[in-house]
Amino acid sequence: MPFPVDEKYILETESELKVTFPNEFKSRMIKINGGEITINRVGFDLHPFFDKSDRKRISRTCNHIGLETKNAREWNGFPENGIAIGFDGYGNLLILRHDGNGILEDMIYFWNHETGEIEKIAESINRLYVEKANHSDHEISIWNRIKSKFK
Repeated sequence: MPFPVDEKYILETESELKVTFPNEFKSRMIKINGGEITINRVGFDLHPFFDKSDRKRISRTCNHIGLETKNAREWNGFPENGIAIGFDGYGNLLILRHDGNGILEDMIYFWNHETGEIEKIAESINRLYVEKANHSDHEISIWNRIKSKFK
């Protein structure tokens, strides 16, 4: 179960990764640091920000955005401008990106670890939840294409 997180831990991650997270993403993570989401029956875990406030939170946030991004950067095809914010358990990641200035865009992308392909799946973290709830034809089409690559 995710906990709220103090903004100071988000700022530490921004400093470590030399990026600025979108305000909408930060607001969501301050309330719920990490967690699980399901989009069209595809499950994702969101990486938390590393919370060092007590032993329990250290343990629950050890798979944090900073560490997971550093690990992902060692993989072939991971985008230089990508920040890993979640995973599906099969090596594929949800990422945020910037255009070289370190200011991350609101848009959420799916990165396929086998092909290196990147596909936008939502305008923002909050739109991801709206789209998940609505199951639009476009969203179902995206997920069917993603799932078809693993058959």
